[in-house]
Amino acid sequence: MSNDSTDADAERPRVALIGPPNVGKSVLFNALTGLDAGVANYSGTTVEYKRGSARFRDHETTLVDVPGTYSLAATNEAEQLAVDMLEGECDLVICVLDAVNLENSLHLLLEVLEYDIPVVVAINRVDLLEKEGKRLRPNYLASALGLPVVPTIATIGKGFDDLVAATAATLADSSHAGPRQHVAGAGLAEESDGDENPTAGEEPDGVREAETIPPLESRVDDGPSWERAGELCTEVVVEDDEPTAHEPGYLERWSDHLVKPWPGLPVAGLVLVGTFALVVGVGMGIRQYLMIPFFEGLVFPQIESAVQAVTAPGFYRDVLIGDYGFLIKGLEWPFALVLPYVVSFYFALSLLEDSGYLPRLAVLLDGLFERMGLAGSNVVPLLLGYGCAIPGITATRATSNSEKQRLTMMLMITLAVPCVAQTGAFIALLAEATVLLVVAVFVVSFAALGLAGLVLDATLEGTRQPTVADVPPLLMPPVRQTYRKVWMRLKQFVSGGALHMVYAIGFASVLYELGVLEVASQYLEPLVVGWLNLPAEASTPLILGIVRRELTVLPLLEMDLAMGQLFVGAVVGLFYVPCIAVFATVAQEFSLRAAGLVLVMTMAVSFFVGGLFAQLFVVF
Repeated sequence: MSNDSTDADAERPRVALIGPPNVGKSVLFNALTGLDAGVANYSGTTVEYKRGSARFRDHETTLVDVPGTYSLAATNEAEQLAVDMLEGECDLVICVLDAVNLENSLHLLLEVLEYDIPVVVAINRVDLLEKEGKRLRPNYLASALGLPVVPTIATIGKGFDDLVAATAATLADSSHAGPRQHVAGAGLAEESDGDENPTAGEEPDGVREAETIPPLESRVDDGPSWERAGELCTEVVVEDDEPTAHEPGYLERWSDHLVKPWPGLPVAGLVLVGTFALVVGVGMGIRQYLMIPFFEGLVFPQIESAVQAVTAPGFYRDVLIGDYGFLIKGLEWPFALVLPYVVSFYFALSLLEDSGYLPRLAVLLDGLFERMGLAGSNVVPLLLGYGCAIPGITATRATSNSEKQRLTMMLMITLAVPCVAQTGAFIALLAEATVLLVVAVFVVSFAALGLAGLVLDATLEGTRQPTVADVPPLLMPPVRQTYRKVWMRLKQFVSGGALHMVYAIGFASVLYELGVLEVASQYLEPLVVGWLNLPAEASTPLILGIVRRELTVLPLLEMDLAMGQLFVGAVVGLFYVPCIAVFATVAQEFSLRAAGLVLVMTMAVSFFVGGLFAQLFVVF
């Protein structure tokens, strides 16, 4: 989201989406905001949240997708963010409940109600409840708590119009004095509750008016919130009088099998191999048949002609279109070479997320991760790290239950998890020689992650706490939802990673033409030539890599290297020092000392392991 929206945000009502993890909040958020959304860090924390503009009838609002939380106990920063929103920066809450696990969700709702903020309730996944032979009584809950209650099926957008109408009505009620009228949605599970249903009449949009009820505080304080949640759940979810015969589908039959060693582990292997093949295959196709013909056939000739027409041979022309030409390499490397693999990676990651497979993978890997003092849920930061190290590091707050786990995950990510830009650089460098080299680099990465985890578990002090995982149903990923998610992440990559790479290339181009990089690289030549067995000019990318990690790899494309040298260069780039932005994140999340440790560790491992492979290739 652009910075220009900050002032507008202050003028608009702020609506918070709050609910447990894996309940469908992100789908609602994407539908309500369209593509006018971005990611930001909450003030004073390192927790990321999504924020966008959403219109509810005549009300333009700022919609905030608060990280999923099971309670408001404020035991971590994600929960604290939700509390802070409720205490001072929120005008209305859309509380998204899980119809399948309604008691737990109602407990969270009761905690939200204690803050005396207007609340609209969306009960999602009602279709899965109906498959269990049960039905929802939304009007009973609306009457019991005096709240707008709207059943939804987020994956197909059902109930969204009712939710918009209910939110608009509540915003209108809260904007003027007088008794507030509450509305109860009836868009999905229309029923007749007899006297329990206080609705009278129906608006054209399918949202009903409910009577005014006594203050919410008297309702919430009837007893302990868990007891009250259980009582409500018993009345709201009932057995269907005429249940529809439901034959379990293919995905439902496989849902429970995928968390068991058999057939879960073989399937996990196939999924990971298939994901890798998708990223490489689709990325190479986009690069070879779309991006390279576009830039080399249309864009670059025009740029070169224009620059040659307005500049004389020399420094300025070389800065723009020379060996590290800003206008050529600044477009070719981030967009023609890296962006295709960013597209395919985020597409594959979105499929894994939206299908519900990632939580199953976390459960399946829990035993393996336990050997390293970690939990299966820590696979999520690792996978996020393959997109970008920064969200991977910040996600450790939500998925780790001890400081030892957080530090271990941070060190593993910064050491041996290549971001999507690096991955694209590896594939661009190695795949044309043979895809087996790309596979070999990731085998080295996985081996290093396992070894680092074992070493850190043995050396760092701390204990491992048990974790509880919520496993959502296995679903076919909705095409529209996947498209929105990929598009949003691509926008973030272009505005963040790609532009930063362009700036770094421009800076490097100036230093290169001034001769600064050549002088600096002379000090690295003995190490590069003697130990890494690479040509002397490979010293320059190591200087550039301090600014952007993938720049350690991309310049090697211009050199005539043997297959073994290509692999050594990729291994050095894999373990090389992270980007400056990652150092800043580590310093903020942990300490300057931790950032210094990352610098020393990555530099030492990079040259040591790269040199070992170089010497091995020389011997054999």
